[in-house]
Amino acid sequence: MSDIGPEMPEDDAQAAEHALGVLTARERAAAELRMAREPDFLAKVETWRERLAPLVDDVAAVEPPAGLWPRIVRGLPANDNQVGVLRRLKFWRGATMGSLGLAAASLAMVAVLATRPPQIITPAPAPMMNARLMTTGGQPLFLAAYDPGRKAVLVASLVPPGTDPNHSHELWLIPADGKPRSLGLVEPGASKSMPLSDQMAAMAKEGATMAVTVEPAGGSLLDGPSGPVAAVGKLARI
Repeated sequence: MSDIGPEMPEDDAQAAEHALGVLTARERAAAELRMAREPDFLAKVETWRERLAPLVDDVAAVEPPAGLWPRIVRGLPANDNQVGVLRRLKFWRGATMGSLGLAAASLAMVAVLATRPPQIITPAPAPMMNARLMTTGGQPLFLAAYDPGRKAVLVASLVPPGTDPNHSHELWLIPADGKPRSLGLVEPGASKSMPLSDQMAAMAKEGATMAVTVEPAGGSLLDGPSGPVAAVGKLARI
């Protein structure tokens, strides 16, 4: 069985990670500084953004929850008085047509909110997680991000397109019980969204392992991996 292919340069890997949104805040700041100073690195990030753009088509729009604006008003610092609140409301809404009417509506809204009992705020959604799937030598070959809100894994292959056409790369989720569950195939150089069932989503927890194996064309014929592990990583909060 052939090798998975040549290793990707570190610059390309960092550009792909930035485009996919799986860098930490510190790493993202460093990458954006490089983008501002190095046109070649900026071009690599833009190239990866174009390659990952089709993933957006698979992500459904999410409507903001009811009562979001009242929550924002109640979340303003406690030491701000009502005059300060109204001044900010008037400033932002006054930037659009009909600012006087909107400012008056804001006054009425604040007055009503002041008489309402506190509402229970819906808990924030679970944080996204990512996994950098690396070779035993520490080279990233695949990037994955899990969105608990949408119960979907976004995965990008850093393997050059056309590598080893006689085999397939199969992505696996390995939860705490140690049994691999197939999430599907990942084409070299491609990206895709993989929706999870409720049962699979419950297994996608922080610390769970994700791995890619090299399988016969079309994927493993067994109830589990049949080929060698190409890259492995663990889910961690972004």
